[in-house]
Amino acid sequence: MPEILALIPARGGSKSIPRKNIKPFAGHPLIAYSIAAGLQAESVTRVIVSTDDDEIAAVAREYGAEVPFCRPAELAQDATPDLPVFTHALAWLEAHEGYRPDLVVQLRPTTPVRPPDLIDRAVRLLQQHPEADSVRGVVPSGQNPHKMWRIAEDGRMTPLLEVPGIAEPYNAPRQSLPPTYWQTGHIDVIRPRVFATGSMSGRIILPVVLEREYTVDLDTPLDWMWAEWLVRHVGMPMVWPGRKPRPMPQKIRLVVLDFDGTLTDDRVWVDETGREMVAAHRGDGFGIARLREAGVAVVILSRETNPVVAARARKLGVPVFQSVADKAAAMRSLLAKYGIPAAEAVFVGNDVNDLPAFNEVGWAVAVGNAHPEVQRAADWVLSHPGGHGAVRELCDLIFAQSNLSHN
Repeated sequence: MPEILALIPARGGSKSIPRKNIKPFAGHPLIAYSIAAGLQAESVTRVIVSTDDDEIAAVAREYGAEVPFCRPAELAQDATPDLPVFTHALAWLEAHEGYRPDLVVQLRPTTPVRPPDLIDRAVRLLQQHPEADSVRGVVPSGQNPHKMWRIAEDGRMTPLLEVPGIAEPYNAPRQSLPPTYWQTGHIDVIRPRVFATGSMSGRIILPVVLEREYTVDLDTPLDWMWAEWLVRHVGMPMVWPGRKPRPMPQKIRLVVLDFDGTLTDDRVWVDETGREMVAAHRGDGFGIARLREAGVAVVILSRETNPVVAARARKLGVPVFQSVADKAAAMRSLLAKYGIPAAEAVFVGNDVNDLPAFNEVGWAVAVGNAHPEVQRAADWVLSHPGGHGAVRELCDLIFAQSNLSHN
């Protein structure tokens, strides 16, 4: 069986998006998507992360990648190209393990949205063409370069490219122009001998073509927001770390809310008598009222026993169950009590004690500042933190995407 090494370069010093490689993306650290792609590919035999950063290394190991060495600091600078990073990794593996892969797959963390079959398809293509040096992922270009221009020093424009047989390609219909492609960071598959020539791709490069909607490259915060929306709302096939998030149920009849950290910001004020106070968000209350008017049952489940929880529930006009140690059992009891199937129920939480309830409902939701383990397990992660409009955000989302009528 050929040795196929998936190598993921992930330095710690990102400037445009600080700590980008381990920043949560749709519930998981960004690098987890590239690791999952390598681990899930049938052709890949090893997945290694090359990093200079201890925290990135710990996250990579948590998600199943190997981190057998620490990348030298001089190979983790802003202007460091890929080639020395890869030659260092291969030299280290050969010197310390006698390991020499047959093919090397580059998986950049900044392109997390990959079709499930992409790696195996690209590896197979290179294996079928021994004359080729590498395979590179490309998408149809969004803007045709035959309609692009240069501006000379005298201010005049000249076309960027010419097309034989078409006098003015910039005026020609798009359909009559040669198709062009944009290289992406999704995948490169390279024969190791290419690196010795001082190249990352060699001279004979074959394309593995992705559909244009997979064009996700995270360089700016705006890129990040758009990409998260894409993966959450479009639902196109892609590699996910762990269980793939479930879509919002078309019909929702029950919403169950944790209290501390969900309807509050998880802080508590205590006076000299021991009396506790918490802060709640008025927008949450209005959203809950709209759901109830639309016929959706809303219930609060709380691990604590506290008069402030009961007082807030009375204000909202919703049932509350306190001292709930087993939220999964409580969730099952609620579904039986209301005669509602699990597929039509939603649970919203923020901490690890809420996780058992996630498995008992059709849609599990985490507030924006939920514990990382909760965000990873959730089907949806809200943008607002608990106590700061997260529940209102959920209510608005339900009205926008379900079959509830607005009142």
